[in-house]
Amino acid sequence: MARERYHHGDLRTALLDAAEALVRERGADGWSLREASARTGVSPSAAYHHFASRDALVHALSERVLARLGDRLIHACAAAPSQGADPLQRLIALGRSYIRWAVEDPAVARLVFRAGATDPDSVVTPHPHEVLGAELDRFAAAGGLSAAARPGAEFTVWAALHGLAVLLVDGLVHTDDERAADLQVERLVRAVLAGLTQEETPSAGWPALRSAHTRRLAGRQPGSEPTTRGKR
Repeated sequence: MARERYHHGDLRTALLDAAEALVRERGADGWSLREASARTGVSPSAAYHHFASRDALVHALSERVLARLGDRLIHACAAAPSQGADPLQRLIALGRSYIRWAVEDPAVARLVFRAGATDPDSVVTPHPHEVLGAELDRFAAAGGLSAAARPGAEFTVWAALHGLAVLLVDGLVHTDDERAADLQVERLVRAVLAGLTQEETPSAGWPALRSAHTRRLAGRQPGSEPTTRGKR
């Protein structure tokens, strides 16, 4: 019965589910496409109809996880205090959700943020940094960021949040409980945004940062990447 269901189109999802479970059990590199196939009850040759290699499976899994994270961040912003109307509280809620996700699911988080997990051909909707960008636009429109401070702010905020996430996940810093972590995230977000409002922008502007996501948005044309917005 299971094999017949996979034959009719469920195998791709089943392989992704199996791969995600293996990542949680063994880490990003401690498993094979053959093992993922065995968990779904099919042969490796059947899996190859959907994924040409283990790397292709990891790539697809990374896209799925990032889209799921994007949805999570959207919901966190909407559920922020004041019914999600305060742009600053929405950004704080986004930061808290990001940190909790990384701490709760560290193996999967490590997988999707490693180099090569996604590339300019990856289609991720909603992308986490599109969510972050929209929230920074909302914050800027409310007067929280100047026009000069807005360009590239995604990368600055992401760097701070991701740095804290890595420190917590790797056990280099510790908090007493989730409440303490939430307060630390709030302090971090407020500090970064305050710093952005007070920075002195170089006359030529800040250098552009790029990622697989920004290269995709730019159509992978040399020199055409956005210089005012950065998304993973």
